[in-house]
Amino acid sequence: MKKDIDYNNLPEHIAIIMDGNGRWAKKRMLPHSAGHKAGSETLKAIVEEAEKIGIKYITVYAFSTENWDRPKEEVDYLMNLMDEFLTDNLSASKKNNYKIQIIGQRQRLRKDLQDKIKKLELNTKDKKGINLIIAISYGGRDEIARAVKEISRQVVKGAIQLDRIDEALVARYLDTKDIKDPDLLIRTSGEQRTSNFLIWQSAYSELYFSDKLWPDFNAEDLKTAIVDYQSRERRFGGR
Repeated sequence: MKKDIDYNNLPEHIAIIMDGNGRWAKKRMLPHSAGHKAGSETLKAIVEEAEKIGIKYITVYAFSTENWDRPKEEVDYLMNLMDEFLTDNLSASKKNNYKIQIIGQRQRLRKDLQDKIKKLELNTKDKKGINLIIAISYGGRDEIARAVKEISRQVVKGAIQLDRIDEALVARYLDTKDIKDPDLLIRTSGEQRTSNFLIWQSAYSELYFSDKLWPDFNAEDLKTAIVDYQSRERRFGGR
């Protein structure tokens, strides 16, 4: 018997590794671009469903630092898809209640994309609905390395004392400094690894792996993941 969601025990923050767009397209003898396009439509549907359920934060892995090594044609298509996403959300930002943030090496993106990101973040910063965080040109190890570099600069300047460095201070130098850690991390496509995504923040996240390819992941699959999360007893190393 299928269980219903307990709305009094929701994960506040869900992180998603949206994996399987290429395999989805290959199974249908379509170009990779078709898989990415279908995946972007799935993202819209999942964010809408998450907001209806009452999820406060959703972070998605859209483009990793390693993805820059993919064929230029595919990278260009993904950047154009991001451009389309940003343009659509800028147009809809007056009526939508989403707060949208981008994490990662945004300086590696095209200047026009950087400008649209700044505008979208500014337009949505006071929104009270779901917080949608999109990881673009992002890698967890890179994020930590960038944080270490900046903390080191502050130590050299004398702004931070070496013995004051602790986990809380490091967290303040991450891309997610104003965002709570994910309670639940979902990965689609049957792969069972986190692939350099939110490696600091997901230290105590519950992990859920779905065999579905991302374009096939739907509202019911999201609910199933949440119910599975609610069946677990969360532990954080203490007693």
